[in-house]
Amino acid sequence: MLLRRLVALYSGLWLYGFSMAVMVRAGLGLDPWDVFHQGVAEHVPLSFGAVTAVTGAVVLLAWIPLRQRPGLGTISNIVVIGLSVDTGLWLLPTWESLPVRVAAMLAAVALNAAATVLYIGAGMGPGPRDGLMTGLVRRTGWSVRLIRTAIEVTMLVTGWLLGGSVGIGTLVYAFGIGPLIQLMIPAVDRRLPGFHAVHRSVPKTAAAEPVSAELSRERL
Repeated sequence: MLLRRLVALYSGLWLYGFSMAVMVRAGLGLDPWDVFHQGVAEHVPLSFGAVTAVTGAVVLLAWIPLRQRPGLGTISNIVVIGLSVDTGLWLLPTWESLPVRVAAMLAAVALNAAATVLYIGAGMGPGPRDGLMTGLVRRTGWSVRLIRTAIEVTMLVTGWLLGGSVGIGTLVYAFGIGPLIQLMIPAVDRRLPGFHAVHRSVPKTAAAEPVSAELSRERL
């Protein structure tokens, strides 16, 4: 069982980073956190992957006042995704054809959803960004929807102002990732314990809407 969870964890993290690289190369817009990562990378002498890793480490510091406890998956998230996205950017070409870019963007969103299901299903600790979300929900008592939206909008606007890529891909990700993850959960729900742990991690009083629906949209 432990070996299965480790395989799910690290394959999920690596595929997640690779899906980010595909989205960047498609050039049709990124998800909110990656808009922020790309925007920051435009202004510092660091690669996209390095900025992703540094951001994860900084966010992890915010766990201290929230009394969140990192797991193996939390630390691995910072290291593996940063390496994977830089490797993907090195391997992948820049596509010129619009149909190819659209296909790549759609494939990236689907791959991102599958990677998320594997990573969360491993149940070895949330990513730094999701831990920030669940920690704020616990401390404030506000809904998952409100906290998640506030964080995502802040990252999106800040990243856009810094020069990050916002486009149709941003919208496709925002509206497509939740349903795709929900669709893929049954494939691993009985084989991996992570989703049961995630559902227990947020108090029922913290959200007016069903927590399970909201947590199915979790990002790393």
